[in-house]
Amino acid sequence: MLKGELLSPAGDKECFESALKFGADAIYLAGKEFGMRTASANFDLDTLKQSVIQAHEKNVKVYVTCNTLPRNSEIDRMPAFLEQAQDCGIDALIIADLGVLSLAEKYAPKVERHVSTQAGIVNYQTARVLYEMGAKRVVLARELTLEDIAGIRAKTPPELELEVFVHGSMCVSFSGRCLISSYMTGRDANRGDCAQPCRWKYHLYEEHREGQYFPVVEESDGTYLYNSRDLCMIEHIDDVLKAGAKSLKIEGRAKSAYYVAVTTNAYRHALDDYYAQGDNWHLADWIKEELEKVSHREYNTGFFYGGEPGQVTSNGGYIRHYDVVAVCDDYKDGTAYLTQRNRFFTGDMLDVLPPSGVPFHVKVEKMFNDKGEEIEVAPHAMQKLTMPTDIEIPKGSLLRKKRVTE
Repeated sequence: MLKGELLSPAGDKECFESALKFGADAIYLAGKEFGMRTASANFDLDTLKQSVIQAHEKNVKVYVTCNTLPRNSEIDRMPAFLEQAQDCGIDALIIADLGVLSLAEKYAPKVERHVSTQAGIVNYQTARVLYEMGAKRVVLARELTLEDIAGIRAKTPPELELEVFVHGSMCVSFSGRCLISSYMTGRDANRGDCAQPCRWKYHLYEEHREGQYFPVVEESDGTYLYNSRDLCMIEHIDDVLKAGAKSLKIEGRAKSAYYVAVTTNAYRHALDDYYAQGDNWHLADWIKEELEKVSHREYNTGFFYGGEPGQVTSNGGYIRHYDVVAVCDDYKDGTAYLTQRNRFFTGDMLDVLPPSGVPFHVKVEKMFNDKGEEIEVAPHAMQKLTMPTDIEIPKGSLLRKKRVTE
């Protein structure tokens, strides 16, 4: 059975730690330039080098995104960036621009070259040419069906790896090459600075009635012309692997460490169960439920089975059912040592996600502040707490509370 790689995002060091802890086979991230996510903290050279060492100790690979489309002034800085990235020990560069692909061969020859989804690879001929140009892997466009992917796999060299997105946000335009943000805000989506105007609510103004707007109604809350659903293939990873994908990629370098932890954990367990069960694979209910515990838009299967993802017409924001209320720093002699993240109370039933990945519940019978005083509520972010419990909460566990809906 072909074992797929689970590839997780990291916008900063905390996200990187989450991906490592919860089972990624590889992690993709960016340096301080050329990385398509200007809103993320990203990695300076010292942090990148330390992270690569840490990942390699766990047999996890690190890929650096170099997938903007650099202008003339920027391309002059590219050789030094590529040499420095190679010196950090990274495993691959993710590249969109053909000029950068050529420079990477010259200045980072020890590093694999992966061609980004920004290149818009939708057919086997393009994939073949990129392989001949030195690509070890191509990241296929999100617009492909499973049949399309299988066709590319059948007509390309077996040494060329195929990577596909299986989870996360999708663009209304073609694999991120969207101009709406540039038109409306001056922020270029193709250079990592998208303002996401596809998520905004729109109304119609009439030229001679300044100050008046007219709703173009799809739903009573407004009109969302461009707001695509989120991709989720957790129930269909067998189909993705059978189509020929080598790497299953989670979107989210601008998202939280909690998001990285939950999505990585869910896909890790789903993949491991599939490897163990083969054609008898059945997705465990708890794995599917985990993906409802992170902020997301309405899920669907994207373009994989034909058709289109469609819009979320009711709102431009996220569905959010759970909050992380604490992180477990340690557990000793029947006491959990916690750092608070969001407010919670004595008597609350908390949902615990341990590094092993299988969630369980624990009730807050009592808790104490850092002065040893018993408290009824933990209201302060980053407050140190202790909580007596006979249920062992492993170090690094995330404690969550379900939101109350009216």
